[in-house]
Amino acid sequence: MAHEIRVPRLGWSMEEGLFVGWRKHDGDHVRRGDILFELEGEKASQEIEALDEGVLRIPPNGPQPGATVAVGALLGHLVAEGETFDPATTAPPPTSATQPIEALTQSMISRDLVTKKDRVIATPRARRAATELGLDWRVIQGTGQGGRVRERDVRGATSIIPFRRSVPISRLRSTIAERMRRSTQETAPVTLTTRADATALVECRERRKQDSSDDLVPSYTDLVVKLTAETLRTHPLLAGRWCGDRIELPAEDGFHIGIAVDAPDGLLVPVLRDAASRSLAELTAESRRLIDAARHGRLQASEMQDGVFTVTNLGAFGIDAFTPIINLPETAVLGLGAIRLEPIVLDDGRIAPRHCMTLSLTFDHRVLDGALAARFLQDLVRRLAGVE
Repeated sequence: MAHEIRVPRLGWSMEEGLFVGWRKHDGDHVRRGDILFELEGEKASQEIEALDEGVLRIPPNGPQPGATVAVGALLGHLVAEGETFDPATTAPPPTSATQPIEALTQSMISRDLVTKKDRVIATPRARRAATELGLDWRVIQGTGQGGRVRERDVRGATSIIPFRRSVPISRLRSTIAERMRRSTQETAPVTLTTRADATALVECRERRKQDSSDDLVPSYTDLVVKLTAETLRTHPLLAGRWCGDRIELPAEDGFHIGIAVDAPDGLLVPVLRDAASRSLAELTAESRRLIDAARHGRLQASEMQDGVFTVTNLGAFGIDAFTPIINLPETAVLGLGAIRLEPIVLDDGRIAPRHCMTLSLTFDHRVLDGALAARFLQDLVRRLAGVE
């Protein structure tokens, strides 16, 4: 009996993906758990394992590397040893008709150019510089180890490669754009801002810097994620999901917090699982691993799923307050502004220097009202002021 191999759904809203290529060849014997092929979903590539065992048969009209394939599309079969099977009789998998042959060929060539041990031979800084300058880093000669394109190569290429008046839209950027559009259209977003005394937060991090022997110092985002997850336990509606006829609330161990990461190719949101129960040291180690994976193209689709709330920090860029956009299907997102030393009038009338920051909370007004969101912010501000 032949077992069908179909395109899986890697994300909750995924309808199609990019077929990166087979890891096995036609006629290879495949065991359950072997890597069959690689598929690029909405924001990450993922190696797809075999669910059955048998001899791989790939139809001649199957998708080529770089082709866009629909979820559920038939890619091939696994058949028993000695079983007669003609892959040519299988129907071709549905692919997107929006990608012309020339673009598909160029995509295949580009993938050949950038495929090495880590699939990408340009540093994150080089790709970011290329995006800023409107250049295609894939056509730049790299001077790094193994031909890796470095930032200096990109900036040096501006004298020989003319500036373009447009930047190609990547698959990741298209996904981000669609998510942002859906978020603003499918939610009733409202943003509240408040000032918080972050003096205790700064002092807490400084103490941990001095006490740490392994350089595993929590970032301000790590500290706020931990406090936010604990606060959400008493305000679970902000971690709920609008499901039409009901609001789903997370389980006691389900307060999974997403952290927005500025990756070279676009914004990614890896998820810190059960952030309320885990220790700060565990969260710090995990966030560091996820951020590194996001910035080097190693983040798995599963590591960006099941989040119930997102924290995004623009403080490092000197931004005080902003309007973060809800990461569907979540209900709320918290934006962190810059921490600044300011003169503050204390309760006893004295003026003293205090570290202050602005919190920007965007929430879905369908799920909860402004008063509940305000109480959540009040509670979080109190926790920030008393963190140890």
